[in-house]
Amino acid sequence: MDRLLIRGGKKLQGTVRASGSKNAALPILVATLLTDEPCVLHRVPDLRDVRTTLKILEYLGKKVTYENGTVTISADGQLKNSLPYELVKQMRASFWVAGPLLARFLEAEIPLPGGCAIGVRPVDIHLKGFEKLGATCEMNAGNVILRAQELVPSKIVLRFPSVGATQNLLMCACLIEGETVLENVAKEPEIDDVIDFLNKMGADISTDDKGRLVIYGKKTLHGAEHEVVADRIESGSYMLAAAATRGDVTVTGCVPEHNAILLEDLQEAGFTLTVTNDSVRVHAYDGDIKPIRVRTAPYPGFATDLQAPWMTLMCLSDGTAEVDEDIFENRFMHAPELVRMGAQIVTEKSVARITGVKELSAAHVQASDLRGGMALVIAGLCAKGETEVERVYHIDRGYENLEEKLTSLGADIKRYNPEK
Repeated sequence: MDRLLIRGGKKLQGTVRASGSKNAALPILVATLLTDEPCVLHRVPDLRDVRTTLKILEYLGKKVTYENGTVTISADGQLKNSLPYELVKQMRASFWVAGPLLARFLEAEIPLPGGCAIGVRPVDIHLKGFEKLGATCEMNAGNVILRAQELVPSKIVLRFPSVGATQNLLMCACLIEGETVLENVAKEPEIDDVIDFLNKMGADISTDDKGRLVIYGKKTLHGAEHEVVADRIESGSYMLAAAATRGDVTVTGCVPEHNAILLEDLQEAGFTLTVTNDSVRVHAYDGDIKPIRVRTAPYPGFATDLQAPWMTLMCLSDGTAEVDEDIFENRFMHAPELVRMGAQIVTEKSVARITGVKELSAAHVQASDLRGGMALVIAGLCAKGETEVERVYHIDRGYENLEEKLTSLGADIKRYNPEK
């Protein structure tokens, strides 16, 4: 399997452009199942999860072309309404096809999904929502079977503002005639991008003064063209890499307001930022990094997907920082690997306490999940010596052209496979 070899100790310098958002691209790709007409999507990042989603669409009966960040999706025969476990096990987002398939066929059979080992992330919120819309849910040999004589509009209150459940129920409701209202929904920018695309397809989705999503379902939706929003997690990761290496980096093509909390915390930690409407510059800083306590929360709170890269920065702070992980259990699996690199981290349940050190040391480490893997890459960029990161396939799920982008900023990083 591929590994990353990083010779650290270099300050990142230069400009890097944000890619399209993985977390927006995946549900938008899935939403094309709601129509037989062609859809054209731009700024779709070339990632492992995107490639898996395109395979899923092809299996279900879509014709797909992907070139230079543009995906064209059209009908290619009769759609299927079920998926094999071999495709679903590769990522949790594959379960999002349930909503569109249920809406179109009144029946869908989807295996329980796989993905990163950062927590249970149950699909019960999805299933209870589907039941409110008139479907029955059964389990058989690891598969979820959804059936309905008729789907009906409803008012649904999510027990937790789940991003996946919000998107799944939203897509399903678009083809249920009448008014469906979703309460306690996720408010991530990626949700807004999905809504933008669905409305371009002819859906009628709005947000009322109470923050609820109101969907007036239609009999059919049509094709549409759309550009995916910038990836705020990738953007934030490069900002943190710049800060941790004491470099001077400008991230362009991003939406700074989507990372408002991160920008505030970076400034509180001592860094100077220059922010425009579509870029953020992290200026070189040689002073002490102030330890900051962060608590992950649904948007607009501190993003759980930036918790691991943030922890790497705090490993180099002058004092003791804390990270409270309130979204997923098991999301401190990168901490022991950072300790192998000289960090001082103590974890207890959902809290990590990080006592800053003057420098990190190179080591042989392995990624346990996507964002934890990026934390190790940033640590390797800071550490003196040669760091080797295994299980790069985790990182490939969320960072487009990682080595090329970091190399353009002056990093010494390369990919290799010891078996070849």
